[in-house]
Amino acid sequence: MTPSRNIIVIGGGPAGVFAAIEAKRRDPQAVVTLISEEPCEPYERPPLSKAVLLGLAAAADAPIAGPKGVAGHGITLRCDTRCTAIDRSAQEIVTASGQRLAYDALVIATGSAVRQIPVLPLGAPRVHYLRTEAHARALAGELENAHHLCVIGGGLIGLEVAASATELGVKVTVVEVLPRILARVCDEDTSARVDDTHRRHGVDLRLNTVLTDAQAQPDGRIALKIGAGETLTADLVVVGAGAVPDDRLAAAAGLRTDNGILVDAQCRTSDPRIFASGDVVRFPGAHGDLLRREDWRHAQDQGAVAGRNAAGAADEYCSVPTFWSEQFDLYVQGVGSPPPTPDRRLRRQLAGASQITFELMGPHVAYALGINAQRDMAAVRRLIERQVAVDAASLADPSRPLADLLKARPSF
Repeated sequence: MTPSRNIIVIGGGPAGVFAAIEAKRRDPQAVVTLISEEPCEPYERPPLSKAVLLGLAAAADAPIAGPKGVAGHGITLRCDTRCTAIDRSAQEIVTASGQRLAYDALVIATGSAVRQIPVLPLGAPRVHYLRTEAHARALAGELENAHHLCVIGGGLIGLEVAASATELGVKVTVVEVLPRILARVCDEDTSARVDDTHRRHGVDLRLNTVLTDAQAQPDGRIALKIGAGETLTADLVVVGAGAVPDDRLAAAAGLRTDNGILVDAQCRTSDPRIFASGDVVRFPGAHGDLLRREDWRHAQDQGAVAGRNAAGAADEYCSVPTFWSEQFDLYVQGVGSPPPTPDRRLRRQLAGASQITFELMGPHVAYALGINAQRDMAAVRRLIERQVAVDAASLADPSRPLADLLKARPSF
C-alpha cells in the first residue's frame, strides 16, 4: 500500500488556505497540515479597513475556508504556530517550540509584512499598521475617542481607513509623497475622481508631501513634521506605506529570492519539492516580466495552483488578477495586468457616475479599472481571460452591451 503524501502549508492567509484545500481535493488520501501564526481560524482581511473599523463585522464572521472552517475540508490546522526554519535535506520544517514536522511537499504562503517608517515604528503608542484583526480592533478602539487621524500613504489601504474614520466623525489628514493618490493602481482621471470624493467628504489630502519627523507629545498626541517644515498634530497615526514580501524563511533555507520567492509558472521554487504562492512570490507575468501581486484574487487562485501541484498536478498559473476597494460611495475595481505602456487608453461612461477605463494592447483589453461598475466588470474579466479582439469604438460605447463583445472569436 502506497503511504499517504504528507503536505505542509505555511501561512494562514487566502493563499495558504486555498493551497491546503486544493491539495486535499487533488489527493484526498494526503495528510495536509496548515500552519498559521495567528491564534484563530483563518479569516478574510478585506473587511479589516472597513467593516471591522466601523463595528459592522468581526473577522471571525468571514472564515476563508467557509462556515465549517479548515477542519471541514479534512485539513489539520495548527494555530499559534510559527515556522522558524526549513530543513530541506531532511524535508522537515522546524517550529518555534522546536518540533520538527516532515513533508513530502511544502507550500510557502507567508505573505507580506508591513513596510515600516523608521520615525513611526510598529508598536509605538498611537501608531497603527493595519495587517491583522488585532491591529484593526486596536485601531477601532482608539478611533472612538480620537478627533484627528493622520494617514501616511494615499494607496488603497490608507484611503480605505481614511474613509472609514471620516464616516465615524474623525477629522482625517492623508499625507502622500506622490503628486496624486492611487498613482500605482490607476490613471490620472480615475485618481482625480477618487480625490474629489475624499475632499467632498472632508478629508484633507496633502499630496507631493514628505513626512520628515514624528515626535510623541506630553499629552500623548503625535507631532508630524511634513513638507517644508509644517507640523501636524494628530491623536492617532495610521501608516499605509505598502508591504514587503515575507521571504525570510525561504531565503534562510537557500531558496532563490529577489524581492520575493522566485517561482515558475507552476508555483515551484528552486527546490522541486517546495512551492510558494501569494504576496510572497514573484512569478512570470502576462507581459513577460516578473510580478509580485498583493490582491486577494491572486492569492486565492495562485494558492489553489500551488496546492494542486504540491499534490501531484502540473497546472500553470494564468489567472486574471482582480482587486477592489470600497471608499465612501465608490466601489473601485481593477481587472487584469496594467501594461508598462498601453497602446491605447479609453473610457466607457456608464449610467450616473459609473465608469470603466480600459488599457489596450493591440485589439485586446489588458487592464480595466471600474468605478461602481461591478456587473460590467465581470464581463470585462471574461474579455481578458478569453483574449477577445475588441473594436475600440464598441468598447467605449455604453449602448453596446459588453456581453455582445464576448461573442467575438477569441484571438490567441
